Formats: sequence, structure tokens, C-alpha cells
Amino acid sequence: MNWLTWSLLSALFAALTAILAKIGVANVDANFATAVRTTVVVVFTWTFAVAFRQPQSFHVPSYRTWLFLVLSGLATGFSWLCYFRALQQGPASRVAPIDKLSVVLVIVFGTLILGEKLTAGKTIGGLLIAAGAVVIALE
Repeated sequence: MNWLTWSLLSALFAALTAILAKIGVANVDANFATAVRTTVVVVFTWTFAVAFRQPQSFHVPSYRTWLFLVLSGLATGFSWLCYFRALQQGPASRVAPIDKLSVVLVIVFGTLILGEKLTAGKTIGGLLIAAGAVVIALE
């Protein structure tokens, strides 16, 4: 499978995450719900990683790699805590599109931090995503 297939599957599972989490977060503390979800993700991903690992795949080559993986994990944790709190307080159909403003931020950060080329397509697409999120949020 190529990057597009994986991306579409990611979108599908992210959509299911929003709906299932909205149902699951009812009548429970959002931080507790996030902790339960995170525990499931940890067990699932380690099981998957060990079961399907390639030879030498668990070798982490540098301190820099560790640093950025840990920082990414912290960012994920903060994102999930905020997302579950938002789902607890608002409708999933409005929370999820606002959460997807991350796509716009990735375009901006990719350009500024990673040196990725900002194309007309990325600019127009990012503006359309932002406009769509605003329209849904103000509904």
C-alpha cells in the first residue's frame, strides 16, 4: 500500500475515533477517558510493533531521534487531552473539523520548519480546509 491508501485509512480510523470517543466520554472525566484510550493504544501498538517487526527495526540511531519521538509523544498526549475535553463539551460534528485545522498548521509548519515547498495547491487547499472548519464551527 502507498501513502495515499495509508492516509485514507488514517482518516477513516480518525473519524471512527471521534464518534466512538464522543459516545465513550459521556458521563466520565475526559482525562480518565483519554488515559483509558492511551493505555489501549500503547498495548495495541506495542503488540503490533513486536508481532510485525523487521530485523534491526527497534534500533534507534541517535539522541536526536529519541528527543523528537518523545516530543512528538508529548504533543500527541496534549492533543488527545484537549480533543477529549472538546468532545465532552461539544458535538463531534463540530469538534472534529476544528481539530482538522491541524492540517493547515502542518502545511505552515512544514514550510517554515521542514523547508517543504508551499505550492498553490497546498495554499488553496489549506484555505479551503480553514474556511470549511470556520463555517462548521459557526453553524
